[in-house]
Amino acid sequence: MRNGEADCTRRGFLAAVLSGLISAGMVSISPGEVFAKKTKRKKGTSKKDIIYRKLGKTGLKLPIVGMGVMNANNPGVVKASYEIGIRHFDTAAYYQYGRNEQMVGSVIKQLGVRDKVVIATKVFAPGQRSDCSPEEAKRKIVEIFEGSLNRLQMDYVDILYVHNVQDAETPGSEAIIEAMTGLKKQGKARFIGVTTHTNMTEVINAAVKTGVYDVVLTSINFTMADDEALLKAIENAASKGVGVIAMKTQAGGRRGPGEDAQRQYSSSTITKAALKWVLHNENITTAIPGYTIYEHMEEDFSVASDLAYTSEEENFLADNNVKVSMGFCRQCRTCVATCPLNVDIPNLMRTHMYVARYSNFYEARATLDEIHTGRGLSACRSCTMCTAQCARTIDIAQRIGELKLMYM
Repeated sequence: MRNGEADCTRRGFLAAVLSGLISAGMVSISPGEVFAKKTKRKKGTSKKDIIYRKLGKTGLKLPIVGMGVMNANNPGVVKASYEIGIRHFDTAAYYQYGRNEQMVGSVIKQLGVRDKVVIATKVFAPGQRSDCSPEEAKRKIVEIFEGSLNRLQMDYVDILYVHNVQDAETPGSEAIIEAMTGLKKQGKARFIGVTTHTNMTEVINAAVKTGVYDVVLTSINFTMADDEALLKAIENAASKGVGVIAMKTQAGGRRGPGEDAQRQYSSSTITKAALKWVLHNENITTAIPGYTIYEHMEEDFSVASDLAYTSEEENFLADNNVKVSMGFCRQCRTCVATCPLNVDIPNLMRTHMYVARYSNFYEARATLDEIHTGRGLSACRSCTMCTAQCARTIDIAQRIGELKLMYM
């Protein structure tokens, strides 16, 4: 571990402890005040040089790099992110079982900058949509969102998403549309949208077709450079005034695809090249890379003022061996039909990513909970039939086997 990284890890641990003491009323000082690191701006990263883009027809103008807060648990990092120039913070009702929203809300309130930031949260995940009547759907969306507002200590959010949409039917659900547009009319959500990292092309096209949604948050990274249909869907959304925000920009991991690539390329090169590739697409307004320490925050946000590739970054992106070593599951679901036990392979692959690449056991647990009873981890025989059908030639059976060892 690098010295800087070790220092930031200790810093994150102490901030988390202090945050708990504050919640218990034992300490009155803010963890952000104690641990927020003064970041030295590198030449060319002053606020005036930050690249901004408009988010569709919303009227919002955002820096091209925001913060995906999902994995973060250090309030000081969120505070420092605002201070360095980040203005978009993305969370969800289920991240860290609600504690993620609490942290974001507390920091924004402490800073007194609610009117200067764009806050996004997500509700109504697949497990909650399952076997849900229209009336139940409307009730759940409102109920879950009210909980989010309470945790965030806010009267409204800027973007409210339907969480993890996996099919083309969900965006057009009359019940979902009624509930989401109702919250928008009440002013509790300025804009509404959907998020997707499964069947992204179909979901984006369906969301745009409704004419209802203002924003889509989609998985996109350089391993998908050959996915012409997805790139076309993103272009179509932007042309119709639907704002596009990118997630999973590092292809399933914060610091590199694997040992081979990391020996050949620095972690900084891998991270910046992947993020720049996404943002070179001007149909994408901003990206929300996830980070948990100050060094990675600075690394990501440096891209916001300079999208030019270095020669090393160009070499990385042109290296086909890297794409293979990434082993990033596109959630295309082509493998599902080959499984004799009807295992939910895509969600198992996402769970593996959260455990092995993010070390995020909260999200791993939530993803496993989306898998219907009688399917999934316990049923998989690691028979390799799915691997043979994988468009990315990922050893799916091996990954699921690793998941059993790591998580069960």
